[in-house]
Amino acid sequence: MTFGGSFVRSVFALLVCLVMLLAVPGLASAASASDRYEASAIKWTNKERTDRDRVKLKFKKAAKCVDGFAERWAKKMATKQQMYHQELGPIMDNCDLSMVGENIAYGFTSGKKVVNAWMHSPGHKENILRPKYRLIGLGAYKDDNGIWWVSQVFGRAM
Repeated sequence: MTFGGSFVRSVFALLVCLVMLLAVPGLASAASASDRYEASAIKWTNKERTDRDRVKLKFKKAAKCVDGFAERWAKKMATKQQMYHQELGPIMDNCDLSMVGENIAYGFTSGKKVVNAWMHSPGHKENILRPKYRLIGLGAYKDDNGIWWVSQVFGRAM
């Protein structure tokens, strides 16, 4: 079977149209504002760690469990309009961890800003830089007033 020049031009034109549609903002699948906030906070957390010769924290299979706790907690704090730490024992048990820690915050408009604030607080900074941590989960939830609530959970698998 052979294809004529007109068929090839038509397929090429269709491909060009598809590429152009994907380039239009809003038409391609875009990350949510929460996803972008979380990715930014993880990026800046890892930058703080690597700048001080710590290993980057991973988001892998074990971290998905940790991330679930962070996601749910950020939403819970926003819903209750109250900032408080969650129980860490259930995270250790459910995620098979040997150690766990958490940073929480609200009101910071970006992942970079929340990490910067945590780095200016001795306890939060200690969590971010703790050498034995290997996993990170992060939940960022924007409430109805446009305020971000954040939970950052760290862990080390057994």
